[in-house]
Amino acid sequence: MLLSKLKGILRSKGYELYTKQNELNIVGIRSESTIPNAFDDEIHVFYKEAPLKWNYHVYKVTTDPGTFWLRNPMQPQGTAILAQGQYKGAYEIGMHQGQYKALVQTKPVTVIRDYDRNAKLDFINGSKSKGMFGINIHRASSNGITKQVDKYSAGCQVFANVNEFNEFMNLCDRQKLIYGNSFTYTLIDFRAVKRQTLKRLAIGTVTAAFGLTALWAILKRKNKKKKQK
Repeated sequence: MLLSKLKGILRSKGYELYTKQNELNIVGIRSESTIPNAFDDEIHVFYKEAPLKWNYHVYKVTTDPGTFWLRNPMQPQGTAILAQGQYKGAYEIGMHQGQYKALVQTKPVTVIRDYDRNAKLDFINGSKSKGMFGINIHRASSNGITKQVDKYSAGCQVFANVNEFNEFMNLCDRQKLIYGNSFTYTLIDFRAVKRQTLKRLAIGTVTAAFGLTALWAILKRKNKKKKQK
């Protein structure tokens, strides 16, 4: 994705675009794919290095929980899937589960609870809730590139490549030194865009069908009146 297009999407949604030198824009892109357990999403990180120069990084991640937690949710309401939106100042550098440095949730975020327990991502039937759920931004394995999500995500945003994660955390460390320990995370959900498009098409089809039915009824009434005359 071109950086200009991504910045345009942020502006169109009314989201904050950070333009100070070395101040990070951290943007998750949830792909249209509904295949579970895959690292098929991205986190885009971009920032100004100089007044007219942007640096831009793209990392392979998952923004969805793995199939293990979809089948075995931690909560009776179902497994958490982070909802799209911009979560300003909702993250800081901390310890993920007390094990290693990551971005950890410090302010409420909105999640969709998938309660089907069928290892399929359900964005339509789930219920939304807002709160502190430990939706962190962290890595999968401490070695190499992880191929499947499995237990690594119960709703967190998880890097597949440990080297990319380490590079990301170095950028976060640099921002912390300049602006303090507060980070904004934005999630753009292309599946939601697709679902909204399909919904509009369905409504349009029903409306068109209703319009044709109404038109046919009017024509029938007119023909009946002509015959009566």
